[in-house]
Amino acid sequence: MRIGTRVVLATLPMTVALLLPATAWAWPRLDPGDPFTMTVDDVACRSGRATVTLRNVTRQLARYDLRADGRTVASGSIPARKTIVKHVRVGKGSRAEIEAYSVAEHHPDTLIDSTDIENDCPWGHHLDRLPFTGPPVDLMAKLATAGGLVIMGGVLWWYGSIWPRSAP
Repeated sequence: MRIGTRVVLATLPMTVALLLPATAWAWPRLDPGDPFTMTVDDVACRSGRATVTLRNVTRQLARYDLRADGRTVASGSIPARKTIVKHVRVGKGSRAEIEAYSVAEHHPDTLIDSTDIENDCPWGHHLDRLPFTGPPVDLMAKLATAGGLVIMGGVLWWYGSIWPRSAP
């Protein structure tokens, strides 16, 4: 291996470690101009609703409009530094795009956050039982190991019977 290749391979981990913090800033973060944040939890299977949490990050009242697939689900205002929780219904086996808009007078609505959510809860009466998908994996692994040991034992037995052979 050439010296240049060795130097490059030796400095590669250090280069990655130095660039890692720079790539961490690439993740989405809070826009400093947004008056509130939105987080959406998974759909609760029993109620078929997703919990949407709106948190005001400013020191003043923030007006919002919460929409699901373009229809207004809830609207109102969030007190300063407070959190409100709303529930959005999502039909079984369907998806919804949940959007939070900031509402201000004499300005168009500003999109704060948008999230796609899917209701993939199981259907039917037996929600507490999983369907049978075959034998457990650990059982199959044990059987494969036992079969391999039996075959290896047979190979060793055969090889031991022919070696060392006496020379004629």
